[in-house]
Amino acid sequence: MNLNVRKARMGDIRAIHGLLMTSSADGLLLPRSLTELYGHLRDFFVVERDGQVIGCGALSIIWENMAEVRSLAVAADARRQGCGRLIVEACIAEARELDIHRLFALTYQLPFFHALRFVEVEKDVLPQKVWVDCVHCPKFPDCDETAMLLEIETE
Repeated sequence: MNLNVRKARMGDIRAIHGLLMTSSADGLLLPRSLTELYGHLRDFFVVERDGQVIGCGALSIIWENMAEVRSLAVAADARRQGCGRLIVEACIAEARELDIHRLFALTYQLPFFHALRFVEVEKDVLPQKVWVDCVHCPKFPDCDETAMLLEIETE
């Protein structure tokens, strides 16, 4: 299988939206509107297989030395084939380029992030995230996701 990870382009928005809405319906993440996706296009990476977008994820800068992996979704028939790993590795590489040393995710997929060297942390180590995004979430303050953090080593 030939997988290609790249930065998202305008023509990918509908496919990204479809992936996120499917994952949201499955209870894996929160939905994102098309307006929000257009406004954050530059944050996204996609994975293609045979020219079709089968996965997406975003690197969202939260604070001066902290970013989040968010909106990570892979088509059901493409899971467990390395798509998610490719996206998170692309996010890590971009964070490193931007001199960001702390990368986190709020997730239900603990084994996946553990395999990528993320560790579980309390949400109170992410105060900027709580005040920027979480206060607007319908699950706030009873979030059932787990906060996971990766300290990025400098090269």
